[in-house]
Amino acid sequence: PSGGGGTVWLEYDFMNQYINWHATGPSSGINNSDKQIKTHFLTAGGQYMFNRSFGLMVTVPYTIRTFRTQGNGDDINQYNHANFGDVRIWGMYTGLQEDMSLGLLAGFKLATGDHTYNDFDRDTSIGTGSTDLLIGAYKLGTFPSRIGKLNLTFRDRPFNWFVQAQYEYPFASTGNYTPGKEFDGALGIYYNFGQVGPLKELAPMFTVLGSNRTHDLGIEANTPNSGYDRLLLAPGGEIRLWLLRFYADVEFPAFVYANGNQLVAPYMVKTILSYDF
Repeated sequence: PSGGGGTVWLEYDFMNQYINWHATGPSSGINNSDKQIKTHFLTAGGQYMFNRSFGLMVTVPYTIRTFRTQGNGDDINQYNHANFGDVRIWGMYTGLQEDMSLGLLAGFKLATGDHTYNDFDRDTSIGTGSTDLLIGAYKLGTFPSRIGKLNLTFRDRPFNWFVQAQYEYPFASTGNYTPGKEFDGALGIYYNFGQVGPLKELAPMFTVLGSNRTHDLGIEANTPNSGYDRLLLAPGGEIRLWLLRFYADVEFPAFVYANGNQLVAPYMVKTILSYDF
């Protein structure tokens, strides 16, 4: 928007990590004392553009987690805990191009999340206990209508693409645990059918997500069994009704390299309900 305007949203994510993974494939559960980490993430967020160039974004997560780990002998101990996670605050600059298709982001992840629950390890805790620097960028674009004789439009509408990247650097930590540095990137394509019945927008989407995370550090870290590289495939889509938008996808791992032994999930689910004002 040229003046004030923004979006608020509520996001729900689900992840059930129960497959022990070593290097590039599954490994026997005997090699890992942790057996399951099941997590429901609820995140409230808001974004406000003060003008065409500058904006602010804040996210506040709440996490519900079940952790199952090896106890004495053949016993499996189960712990359930829920609390607020780490708040993220971003500043946004979208004035690099007139159509606002290129933007830069910078901010901080604050150490607001709970990281002191006794029955969770530091790498399992809801909060990391660290303050992180966040740096990001995004670019939106449209495919050309034709390449030679190949028509790249459908119903006279173009296909669209986007790319985004984020780097997270923890520079202040509590206790004897520092989470790994992390780079996340996404490359996606979508097609907007436009008005379909009562819907103002119907847009199927496909995204490739990539992540690189270094080892955790510190006495309280499990350094050998931390850090990973992964590639996820995420089919999804978005619909819009009036000022409401709903997005959903399912993220499947296409490639995972895990240092040591770590629990991974066979899929992850994401849903977002947002309101523009």
